[in-house]
Amino acid sequence: MNQVLAHTPRLSRAAAEVRILFALAWPIMITQLAQEAMGFVDTLMTARAGATELAAIALGTSLWLPLMLTLIGILMATTPLVAQRVGSGCETSTRTHLIESLSIALLLAAISVFVLNNTHPVLALFDLPPELANKAANYLQAISWGFPALMLFQALRSFMEGFGSTRAVMLIAIAGVLVNIPLNYIFIFGKLGMPALGGVGCGYATSIILWLNLILATCFLLRSRRFRSVRSHWQWQPPKIRALMQFLRLGVPIGFALLIEASMFSVISLLVANDGAEVIGAHQITFSITGLIFMIPLSLALALTIRIGQQAGRDDYKAARFSVLVGFGLTLMIALLNSSVLLFGGSMLAGLYTDSATLISLTVTLIQIAALFQLADAVQVCTGGMLRGYKDTSVTLGVVLLAYWAIGLPTGHLLARGADLGVAGYWWGLLIGLTTGAVLLSRRLYRISHVNETSCRTAVATAGQRLP
Repeated sequence: MNQVLAHTPRLSRAAAEVRILFALAWPIMITQLAQEAMGFVDTLMTARAGATELAAIALGTSLWLPLMLTLIGILMATTPLVAQRVGSGCETSTRTHLIESLSIALLLAAISVFVLNNTHPVLALFDLPPELANKAANYLQAISWGFPALMLFQALRSFMEGFGSTRAVMLIAIAGVLVNIPLNYIFIFGKLGMPALGGVGCGYATSIILWLNLILATCFLLRSRRFRSVRSHWQWQPPKIRALMQFLRLGVPIGFALLIEASMFSVISLLVANDGAEVIGAHQITFSITGLIFMIPLSLALALTIRIGQQAGRDDYKAARFSVLVGFGLTLMIALLNSSVLLFGGSMLAGLYTDSATLISLTVTLIQIAALFQLADAVQVCTGGMLRGYKDTSVTLGVVLLAYWAIGLPTGHLLARGADLGVAGYWWGLLIGLTTGAVLLSRRLYRISHVNETSCRTAVATAGQRLP
């Protein structure tokens, strides 16, 4: 009984920590799901305009999505920077990070517009039919005009999330999905006097949504009481080069880590492209299912970045380490839940996509492998999120590069072709790579959190000794 009572305060503290993390994470998860829903709606509505139109946006998406992830990742550096300032009680000084983020967002916007309007040389490498190549290029040009808004919105989103304000972004994302449906209908099929633009119309609809998101985020920032202290001391000052370089040193590794992860799956898709339609379909279905449930640990990872960033900002590294422990516990629970869903519901999930018994059988095989790496996948993404809270990103990039490209992909290729496991070999390679990344990042997190807590204790003890 005494032991139970002794652990009660710690259990209560853990429960309180879980509630805080849940309050941060669930709006982020809804936001991520809403963004996934936009892509689903685009695909579904464009498919009704014809196979060529669908192929054009599929090809275009494979080009702009890696670019978007990289650039958004760079701007995600705003969150830990702002979170640590908020944690230290210096909310008014966060405006300097907002200025830095917006300045870099404008630079990235210019780069993205230039790249997306000059994709003909890249498309020429695929030896595509002229009609398909032109439609894909026109789609990319249409969506390019929304990228400036996307970059600026991401800067504002990361800034607001650094304050722990995640619900506003969720509502904006939901509004975007609802408005996207009628806009797609108007531009794709030519309604209300507009010409039928097909897949290109989908690009213009997406651009309009991105500008709408930026307008709503700006209005919220200008009217919310949460940011009154920032507005009251607002003064535009040109960002210092040194500050911008520090921002990029934190953000560039995040961006390229996201690029490495996304490109891994794209490369596997290309490597199995000649293995037959059923193999490609099974890989795509499994990727779609695992990508959807991945939103849960990803949302927790983003919440942990905010929480640990704010605690590190007020030099409360003991509390930050406690959040790390609670975060690990939640990560394990989520991984167990996701694994159970895949193991026991794999056949049903595959049946939602196809009626082919052969395709379902192959998909279930891949889903079972995916169920095994849910633990590693959840741990590596949540550990990365916690490290971002400590503003530690460069090592994460090196670990991801090693785990995915030096271990995961070569091992998968060896198993797929050398051991004749086919597409399943690549998924076993993913399991090995993700496990490697999870172990290395966990070791890094243990060291960072332990060193910071020990340094904090030493500083407190030293200060106590100096008291008269």
